[in-house]
Amino acid sequence: MTHILELNHVTKTFKRRGGGQVIAVDNVTFTLRQGQSTMVAVAGESGSGKSTLALLLMGQHEPTSGTVRYLGKDLAAMTKEEKAQLRREIQPIFQDPYGAYNPFYRVDHVLQMAISHYNLAQSEPEADDLIKESLDLVGLRLDETLGRYPFELSGGQRQRLMVARALICKPKIIMADEPVSMVDASLRATILSSLQSLNRRFGISVVYITHDLTTAYQICDNILIMYSGSVVEAGSVEQVIRHPKHPYTQLLISSIPLPDTTQRWVNLEDSVDPTLILSERETTGCRFAPRCPRALEKCWSTMPGIYLPDDHRSVSCFFYDDQPTLGSTDLADVFEYR
Repeated sequence: MTHILELNHVTKTFKRRGGGQVIAVDNVTFTLRQGQSTMVAVAGESGSGKSTLALLLMGQHEPTSGTVRYLGKDLAAMTKEEKAQLRREIQPIFQDPYGAYNPFYRVDHVLQMAISHYNLAQSEPEADDLIKESLDLVGLRLDETLGRYPFELSGGQRQRLMVARALICKPKIIMADEPVSMVDASLRATILSSLQSLNRRFGISVVYITHDLTTAYQICDNILIMYSGSVVEAGSVEQVIRHPKHPYTQLLISSIPLPDTTQRWVNLEDSVDPTLILSERETTGCRFAPRCPRALEKCWSTMPGIYLPDDHRSVSCFFYDDQPTLGSTDLADVFEYR
């Protein structure tokens, strides 16, 4: 099956001010297959490499090593026309629903510019129809939205307008980077429901970048857990969230607050204590070793492989080195598409 979007052993490093470098994404292979629309969450704490991974997928960053391919074509070898197609078919929705707007323009501008830039309409009536259709799809009324300045709309309206802008371009993939983190809790469900509806109704694949495991669990089919630039666990969201294998995933899930403090998401008797103090010992192996109470000696010097402890899940931890390895590290073979 054709891969619509593929990272192949991609690493991205940035230079530190004053010397040295930071590894933001470390040897990640990630695939979306054409014809298998899905919602994939990329989760982890701040600084884990989530947003850098998204920018690599969109072609906004060039990898330090490895290749990024769209419809089989290496982004580095694309022509100007092919890159324009890529930008139209992979649409971003960013975290800040206000920062994406120019406050001197009415909000109509972001929709009209998308139509003009990608030549999506041949006449003004056709453009008006596209705008109305996209606003309807995200639950915005024409008369309450157009003609206003960004500050005259609520955060939820501004964010839904950015979803509408993405839809005008008829994308194959939406890259949603923390799209509800700056929106009131009452509006999060509305925006996430819109993304889920677009995925199911139009077959648009959604890559949902988040630190919020609860929303990832509610709307996504599959999930990648990142720590310090590496994918430590990946697979079906039901299995990864309900039955986490990697100590870092267990740590994340144990930190999810619940109204009833006597209940937990999962049984984590053998999991990581979230109050652990980081070890000062340096590691050239597993990045999580300084925080892991179960770290073996080899964890400090050797990177673990990618193991398959059960169907539709991979985990990068030596505690599962008696299980089959992923081999090709193609996470598309792990994900359970529904």
